[in-house]
Amino acid sequence: MSNDNHYALILGSSSGFGKSSAIQLAKMGYNIFGMHLDVGTNKKHAELLAEEIRSYGVKCLFFNKNAADEAQRKEIVAILKEELINDNDAKIRVYIHSLAFGALGPIISHNREELINQRKIEMTMNVMGNSFLFWAQDLFLENMFCENARIISLTSSGSIRAMKGYGAVSAAKAALEAYTRQLAVELAPYKITVNALMPGVTDTPAAQKLPEFQRLKEVSASHNPYGRNTIPDDVAKAIALMIDEKSYWITGQTIGVDGGESICNAFE
Repeated sequence: MSNDNHYALILGSSSGFGKSSAIQLAKMGYNIFGMHLDVGTNKKHAELLAEEIRSYGVKCLFFNKNAADEAQRKEIVAILKEELINDNDAKIRVYIHSLAFGALGPIISHNREELINQRKIEMTMNVMGNSFLFWAQDLFLENMFCENARIISLTSSGSIRAMKGYGAVSAAKAALEAYTRQLAVELAPYKITVNALMPGVTDTPAAQKLPEFQRLKEVSASHNPYGRNTIPDDVAKAIALMIDEKSYWITGQTIGVDGGESICNAFE
C-alpha cells in the first residue's frame, strides 16, 4: 500500500466504535487523525488512546474539538491538509463518521418542558447527520481524498424504527443514511465508495444514555443467533473488510453488522 493510502480520519475517535476502529486501523498501518470532544477523565482516556495508537508505529493526531462546529471544522481541515502536504503530499484513504451525541426525549408530551425542542432537534441533526456531509464536502474540495478512498458512516436501527425517547436521533440517523446514498452516487466518478454500517445493540458510552438500555441490551442478546450483543471490535473488523480494495463495487449501502440480530426480531 502506497503512502497516499496510509491516513484515516475518524470523527468520534475516543470511545465506542470510533476508538475500536482507530486501534484496528493503526494495527493495519494507518496513520490516524481523530476528532473527539471530551473533558475531565475522558480527555485523559483520549490522550492514552493516542499513545496506544502511536505504539503501533504510526502517527496519531487527535483534536479535542467540536467536529460539528463549522469554524472548528474548517480550522482542523486546514491543519490536516498541511500535515498531509508535509508528508509527501499524502492523502486520506479512510473517513469514518462515528459521532454519537444527540438529544433524547419525547417529541410529543403534554408537558412542553419535556419536549425535544427545535434547538435540540437541530443540534442532533447537525452533529449526527449533517456533519458527515460537511466534512466530506470540505475534504473533497481540498483534494484530500486519494483515489479508491473509503467513506463509512455509523448508523443504527433507530433510523427505521421508533424507540422511546429516540425521535431526534432517529431522524438524524435517517438523514445520515440518505447522505450516504447521495454521496455514493456523486463520488462514484472519483472511485470513492460510501457506505453505512448498522451495528446491533452495543454497549457504548453513548448507548448507555438510552432509556431502558439495560433491558434493550438483554432482549437483543436473547434474540441474537450468537447469544450475545455486538461489541465495538465486531464493527471495527467489519470496517477493515470494507476498506479493502476488493470492496470497490460496494457503495451506497446500509449494511448490518449485528450477528443476525435484526433478522430474528420477528420472534420476540
